[in-house]
Amino acid sequence: MAAAKNSNPKDAQVYLIGSGIASLASAVYLTKDAGVPGESIHILEKDEIVGGALDGSGDPEQGFVVRGGRMHELHYECYWDLLSFIPSYDDPKVSVRDESFDFNERFVSNAQARLLKDGKRLDVSSYGLSKRQQVELLRLTFASERSLGNKRIEDWFDRDFFTTNFWHIWTTMFAFQKWSSLAEMRRYMKRFIHLVDGLNRLGGVMRTKYNQYHSVALPMKNYLAERGVQFDLGKEVVDIDFDLAADAKMATMLHLKDGDQIALGESDYVFITNGSLTESTDNGTWDRPAVLKGLAESGSWQLWKKLAQKDPSFGDPSPFCDHIDLQNWYSYTATLKDTTFHDYMENFSGNVDGTGGLVTMTDSNWLMSIVIARQPHFPNQPDDVKTFWGYGLYPGKTGNYVQKTMAACNGREMLEELWYHLKIQDLMKPVVDAGKVNCIPVAMPYVDSLFMPRTLGDRPEVLPEGATNFAFLGQFAEAPKDCVFTVEYSVRTAQMAVYGLFETGKEVTPVYDSIHRPEVLARAAKAIAR
Repeated sequence: MAAAKNSNPKDAQVYLIGSGIASLASAVYLTKDAGVPGESIHILEKDEIVGGALDGSGDPEQGFVVRGGRMHELHYECYWDLLSFIPSYDDPKVSVRDESFDFNERFVSNAQARLLKDGKRLDVSSYGLSKRQQVELLRLTFASERSLGNKRIEDWFDRDFFTTNFWHIWTTMFAFQKWSSLAEMRRYMKRFIHLVDGLNRLGGVMRTKYNQYHSVALPMKNYLAERGVQFDLGKEVVDIDFDLAADAKMATMLHLKDGDQIALGESDYVFITNGSLTESTDNGTWDRPAVLKGLAESGSWQLWKKLAQKDPSFGDPSPFCDHIDLQNWYSYTATLKDTTFHDYMENFSGNVDGTGGLVTMTDSNWLMSIVIARQPHFPNQPDDVKTFWGYGLYPGKTGNYVQKTMAACNGREMLEELWYHLKIQDLMKPVVDAGKVNCIPVAMPYVDSLFMPRTLGDRPEVLPEGATNFAFLGQFAEAPKDCVFTVEYSVRTAQMAVYGLFETGKEVTPVYDSIHRPEVLARAAKAIAR
């Protein structure tokens, strides 16, 4: 039975654990739709900066860093509606939504060098799927999620599937692995079936003007701060007490790492971001590899493990965090005080920066990809400084040129491997020798945790049965039909939490349902058969 919704928000105190976009979105909905006073909302963040996985930092001298980036598309219904209320970083008279839509009208994704082999562009006009593979892909799309259990993708498709253009595009665009959850792949096929026709050129993919910290997270923080929302940085919640009765579950106390306690009264609430993609990350340098950390350094995963022991409805984090060897990959961000690389890539690919998206080296042992965003990617990036981002899905394998695993490489060695695959070692040597290049590698132990094989119930419901004053948020709370590893998913869980606990007169926005549009299905089936 659902708990009664709060219709007297003026008396509420709300504590949000974590400051990723799920928490930031919750705070917006709490002030805008639920009527909770901003000064009654407290965002507890163990780090000294907000934004979670929406990050972007650095400067021209020390080097810029983005750990990753979320791709967007037109039908992120919750996300774009939310950002229509948030003033943009550059112009408070323009919303983040309108800024982003204008940006994507001017810089349209149309990748002309999506896959490479031996330094040359591959023809990706065909996905290269056999008739049997086409049938299996469509059969998966219409299977029931419950029937798939915790199967892996490799349990469904034949071995040759993983050598096709379709798989190379799919695995590097979304970061699925062969051992990832089949159920999650099915959700992606259903949710994004309208994009299948253009996946080979990244058609329909949208991006933000700057990195997502400056384009999304910081504008949201500024919006909330103006409304009195409290940002308590350096505050880590390590445990939560509950009163678990047969017909009702209530959070009663928050325990902080510094020894503080926060008692929760009858009108108080806590929203919990359980799990994290970017927990325990480590930055290396030009001369030093990043270090792969794990559970010992992870606050959010340890907290969820404690909570899961208190009640079965709080989910099971083990499938998502106990297999770092299968979940980790490494990214790197290059900063160049020289245009040689960007000029080469523009001429080679036919894409001006910001229109090409992912470029994947299919013959790379690390399965390296790079993205050249529209420059500048950071507001404090001078015109004569360029940046790009890259990652490798198989960091435990030895490189084709650098005889080390990607995990063991420093920033210089990662770029050496990249220059080798692009066949531009001679071109880039003078630039590197002149000290005009920096590269910062990042080890991310949990970045693929959300795709690990799981069963229904491993992710807790946003509002577990009987929950009266708490909710789970983010990538590891259950939002039926929607897709993890998207900002839309996190914002949707925020909407579910606020609208479920407070009287707002609003319903959760439905997931865009392209799977039931005949014309979309026809285009997708035709594309798969190319």
